[in-house]
Amino acid sequence: MKNRVEELLELIDVDSDALRAAEFAEAQEILNTMIGKKITGAQMGDTRITITTADGNQYFFYGFLSGGGSSA
Repeated sequence: MKNRVEELLELIDVDSDALRAAEFAEAQEILNTMIGKKITGAQMGDTRITITTADGNQYFFYGFLSGGGSSA
């Protein structure tokens, strides 16, 4: 039973660097689709950044917000 629990824990172990890299790649793909569009609004929430374009589309970006200290 202990081995099974360890196997399950390995499945939920997330590599934060890999997750960050995947979010960055996805954000880059979204930004590429926005080339030439006019941005009419932006909001920064607790868990995401929302960008609105003139055609009414909204684009959501996750994974870039953290609870770290501010830089001066």
